[in-house]
Amino acid sequence: MLNSTTITGFILLGFSDIPSLQHLFFSVFLVTYIVTLAGDLLIVVLTLADPALHTPMYFFLRNLSLLEMCYTSVNVPKMLGNLFSGDKAISFIGCAMQTYFSFFLGGSECFLLASMAYDRYVAICKPLHYPVVMNRKVSTGLAAGSWLSGLLMSFGHTSMVFTLPFCRSHEINHFFCDIPPLLKLACGDTSHNEMAVFIMAFFFVIFPFMLILMSYGRRKSFSTCSSHLVVVTLFYGSACIMYLKPNSSHSPDTDKFLSLFYTVITPMLNPIIYILRNKEVKGAFWRIVWRRRFH
Repeated sequence: MLNSTTITGFILLGFSDIPSLQHLFFSVFLVTYIVTLAGDLLIVVLTLADPALHTPMYFFLRNLSLLEMCYTSVNVPKMLGNLFSGDKAISFIGCAMQTYFSFFLGGSECFLLASMAYDRYVAICKPLHYPVVMNRKVSTGLAAGSWLSGLLMSFGHTSMVFTLPFCRSHEINHFFCDIPPLLKLACGDTSHNEMAVFIMAFFFVIFPFMLILMSYGRRKSFSTCSSHLVVVTLFYGSACIMYLKPNSSHSPDTDKFLSLFYTVITPMLNPIIYILRNKEVKGAFWRIVWRRRFH
């Protein structure tokens, strides 16, 4: 059961230490959020509407776009509301839900990106076996497993954190309810929680990232390879630094900066790369435009 007897809510300090930039932050984050939602929605529509994109690769891409639409919507609207209104309060239950869905969707994305890399590896390195290896059952299983792994991991971590007694302060020096800043507010022993976060980061961040790096060595013909590798490195690299270092060494300003990469920046860059750098997606877009124009 969640411990709501000691504290009933929190204050998300966010970027309140630099008040002169609040309006700039609001404008920038609003634009990135709109671009992210529009780009991901376009990918979902294109991959559903164009039969040429009914392949495992674009099935995974559609899952990634749906996931990132949800992922950015967990934290960014609340952050925008805090910047716009100045009301930084969040309820205890609201904070727990934000933590749960952040880790659920973030963890799912880690394994979904690895599944996408495996799909491309098989397509390029073993093209004759690709239809058999990556059949509908396998691709659906990999996508479902990615979603399920994030769901189970997040439930365990959220339960462990929000059953701790929070009695030091109710101010979270972050723009969302992340686990490291929450552990700083707990007055009980958090060593087991810190170890659990470390283990989680190894299996959900380092392990999938290593699989992706191994697969990229044989993906020279993949049109989005170099640019997408940069985005993937930003996503996994910032998450590694954030969740693998000891809780005592966390700097609030550094943590907020790193968190922006995997909560705001990479979700915006992914649809841009897949739309602008992928010939098949661009071709599907123009085919739909021409069909609507002449019918």
